[in-house]
Amino acid sequence: MKVSFWKATLFLLTITSSTLSAAERPNIVLIMAYDLGYGDLGCYGCPDIRTPNIDRLAREGVRMTDFYANACICTPTRYALMTGRYQQRGGMEWALFYQETAAGLPPGGMTIAHLLRNRGYATAISGKWHLGYDDDRAPNHQGFEHFFGLRGGSVNYFKHFDKKGIHDLYLNERSVEMEGYITDLISDYAVSFLRKLQDEPFFLYVSPNAPHFPFQGPEDADKPVLPGGKGWHDGTRETYGAMVAGLDRGIGRILVELDKLDLTDKTLVVFTSDNGGGNYARNHPFSKGKDMLWEGGIRVPCIARLPRVLPAGKTSHQVGITMDWTTTMLQLAGAQPPSDKPLDGIDLLPILAGKRANMPRTLYWRRVKEPFRKHAQRHRAVRDGRWKYIDRPNGRQYLYDLSIDPAETSNLAERQPAFALDMKNLLNGWEAGLENPPNPNE
Repeated sequence: MKVSFWKATLFLLTITSSTLSAAERPNIVLIMAYDLGYGDLGCYGCPDIRTPNIDRLAREGVRMTDFYANACICTPTRYALMTGRYQQRGGMEWALFYQETAAGLPPGGMTIAHLLRNRGYATAISGKWHLGYDDDRAPNHQGFEHFFGLRGGSVNYFKHFDKKGIHDLYLNERSVEMEGYITDLISDYAVSFLRKLQDEPFFLYVSPNAPHFPFQGPEDADKPVLPGGKGWHDGTRETYGAMVAGLDRGIGRILVELDKLDLTDKTLVVFTSDNGGGNYARNHPFSKGKDMLWEGGIRVPCIARLPRVLPAGKTSHQVGITMDWTTTMLQLAGAQPPSDKPLDGIDLLPILAGKRANMPRTLYWRRVKEPFRKHAQRHRAVRDGRWKYIDRPNGRQYLYDLSIDPAETSNLAERQPAFALDMKNLLNGWEAGLENPPNPNE
């Protein structure tokens, strides 16, 4: 007797899904925004930007308050998502520069897309990649059957060239020229991939380049954003808000298409961001932002919806991190990582579904100097339960109790030096166990 889809999915919360048929495995849509601030969504208290579609996800799913990006910059977080492991294990700790070669995901490696394909999933990405410009590091060589988007990190939203003036828009492995606002084009292809893949289990990774610079809203086609950098960083909160609203409309189209295809009830949808917000973003109630390991740089929105499995309208205070979704998605699909590369994340689904209690976490971050962007400052951080510790090579230390000081305004390191040392030793022990190649930028 064939079990219903949702009963089979509930079954996954207690045992592996390796015995389920392909038709009984849930689809997966993971949406990762680019440089979105924690407080830039209506469901996270934003007063000046309307995001009704992302807010819909929160009403119909679980909104996480204590979710973190793997890094305070983009490429390392996405590397962790693809591998399910701390990005430091692969030595990928900086944001790839424009047209940088011989860096990113390793050729011939194993990503979540490979592992899901091995379990019968169709795989597609629509949006920015930013994990390798070389052909053998591009999406079609990293487990994705279908790709539309940019290999790099950012382009002129209307003319699709990067900061060096090089055209960067691809359909699979072919460079393509087309008209349109890039956020809308990414949504167009995400919807087309859903239609193409609807008859088999699928993993769709939607990776908009909004609201990252250049700051161009949907009505800013005539704004001068030129090769060499002129206009790329010029913006306002109003323009940023228009970009976020455009991002939200695209997500709405994806949700509506899932409804039309009768796939909503059997699709896990996850929305998050790759790091905290930069210029013009609202990271409230946290301090600092992108490029820093204070909460504003790494704590990000995260919402998950899987009807009949995850409760609607729930808020979860479980601490989580990007690579947890890798573990969760693989567990949901019954896929196993390579035995020599165990995952660093946890399966969030049983916790978010209320089948298991929240669990304490110890999470680690490291920001390093970069080969191209010389402004990057080396520092490290650890969150252990309610405590957060940050240090710099010059000996400066910061200790915060996030349960009463989420904005990290009261540094307790001098008042509790022994405890600060314990936290420092946690970081030292983590670094010693990474077994990664030396960072070339140190």
